[in-house]
Amino acid sequence: MILVLIFTVVYFGIYLYIKLSPKVEINTANSVFLYDKDEQVFFQGNEEKEWVSLDDISQYVIDATIYTEDKNFYKHHGFDYFRILKAFYVNLTSGSTQQGASTITQQYAKNLFLSFDKTWKRKWDEMWYTMKIEANYSKDEILEGYLNTINYGHGMYGIENASKYYFGKTAKELDLAEATILTGIPKSPSNYSPLIDFEAAKERQLLILDLLVDNNIISEKEKEDAYNQELSFLGEKDRDELTTVMYYHDAVMDELETIDSIPKSYSETSGLKIYTNLDWNLQKNVEENIQKSIPEDSEIQTSVVLMNPNTGGVLALAGGKDYNVSSFNRATDSSRQVGSTMKPYLYYAALENGFTSSSSFTSEETTFVFNDQDDYTPQNYNQTYGNKPISMGTAIAYSENIYAVKTHLFLGSDALINVARRVGITAKLENVPSLPLGTNEINILEMTAGYSSFANLGYKVEPHFIEKVEDSNGKVLYEAKNKKEAVLNPSITFILNNLLTATYDADYIDYNYPTAIGLASKLTHKYALKSGTTETDNWNIGFNSDVVCAVWVGYDDNQTLKTSEYKYAQNIWYQSIEYYERNVGEEDGWYQMPDNVSAVLVEPISGKLATDSDKKKKMMYFIKGTEPTSNEQEVFDEKVEDSYPS
Repeated sequence: MILVLIFTVVYFGIYLYIKLSPKVEINTANSVFLYDKDEQVFFQGNEEKEWVSLDDISQYVIDATIYTEDKNFYKHHGFDYFRILKAFYVNLTSGSTQQGASTITQQYAKNLFLSFDKTWKRKWDEMWYTMKIEANYSKDEILEGYLNTINYGHGMYGIENASKYYFGKTAKELDLAEATILTGIPKSPSNYSPLIDFEAAKERQLLILDLLVDNNIISEKEKEDAYNQELSFLGEKDRDELTTVMYYHDAVMDELETIDSIPKSYSETSGLKIYTNLDWNLQKNVEENIQKSIPEDSEIQTSVVLMNPNTGGVLALAGGKDYNVSSFNRATDSSRQVGSTMKPYLYYAALENGFTSSSSFTSEETTFVFNDQDDYTPQNYNQTYGNKPISMGTAIAYSENIYAVKTHLFLGSDALINVARRVGITAKLENVPSLPLGTNEINILEMTAGYSSFANLGYKVEPHFIEKVEDSNGKVLYEAKNKKEAVLNPSITFILNNLLTATYDADYIDYNYPTAIGLASKLTHKYALKSGTTETDNWNIGFNSDVVCAVWVGYDDNQTLKTSEYKYAQNIWYQSIEYYERNVGEEDGWYQMPDNVSAVLVEPISGKLATDSDKKKKMMYFIKGTEPTSNEQEVFDEKVEDSYPS
């Protein structure tokens, strides 16, 4: 009795405190607008102009919502204690979470104020806001607010928006069949939208209809008629719907959590206006390229990032093929083996430590011995070797593993790791001979930012989605600084970028073919490009001074890729970056030669000075004073080659 008395006094003390404290505003809370780079809204939460009163909502929607979500809604004061105890018992005895006990008010509190925080503190805050809402608003006001703010899928928040989107009618006009279909969606919009999985939506509709029958709201015949009623879905809105744009949305909201100047609850802002770097048309093109390149029935997945290398602003992002099928964001939340896309970091380190575009190693099957006992025998793709000295340009064109490992062991592993860290790679990098072959796993967003340091001639940039955040009154809460830090030598970076064009250059056709030679006739602009291939992962990352485009393709469960599937990433890459250059980029996105760099005509495969007898001659770039002569380069190469026991 004493405990009950204490609880009662505390509860009513809190209730009285809440009642006397300022009233929380619920009609403007959860008003979130995301704008693209052209300041066009591409996502919105609670849009105030679509708010409808409870009298303008079909009674079928009201009944279906109450008896599905919270049948005791009009009887409790925010918490259904008997339901909580029942859910606790069922979950405890079953060993899994089979039942929840959140009331409509609790769900409303969560949706209104607590989208950013995912800790235990959020649970306590949810309880606090639930009590504040119950103390300050009537049940009808709470239900009205809830129905005007919940997520009905496809970016539709609120019953009026959803009704117009799915059926082209107002919420007042919804019949029983339509109302029960819509009521089933908020539990899991990506699973129960009838536009995504009609069968799953019908199963949930039947469950809701059964609940209405059990509670004597409708008859068995009304249930049967509603379930069997043929529904016609409109599924239209003013702007083209992109399933992949929700990956960008999620990345924006994740970044929002990291900004200290943004209040952690909507109640403190009465809504937010978030201005992003999203290029809507570019995002649309990326989605189209994914759909064209990857068969619809394939389980293979992808992630795509396009970034402005001069600011780090993310212009477009896809974290998978279809957000409605899988909301897991592979672009921001996964790491995969990067394959040979790791090699540019190595070759920058080599150029920084005395190597040149002409530096050569012999392409031949090689066993490396180290630590006096360990050995390592890497293989070239298809075990193709030239059995002759080749230049760095040729090694890049063919993605030669032997050349890469020789360079890596000669420089020491710290050289590659140092360059990767300088450009922003934070992933774990193992100090092993295979490091330049990309055996470590790195996130695609991080790799895109790393390559941005090559694209902008030496500056580290921070990848970001948000440029500015305002509250509903236009007060600026945050603005991106877009800081750049000089980390690489611009002249060496210029030389490397030109070497990376060898991947699709016909001048390098010899005992092998450049890895992207199939793109030679498709590219209308000059790009630096490197692919990366492992048994389970395929990458293409390319750039010029305007944009970096990175594409990964693979299976979530690490299935081995088929040979035919390696083309998917390349197709998505070239179609996306070419679209950018045609519609967004500058007229010429390539680089001007620095004053301390010279251009020399060489025979591309060997890297030696070109002679009159050479059939192939190519302009390659060197720091002045390091250009190849008739014999100096050969002496250096022989000295380096002799350092390897094999």
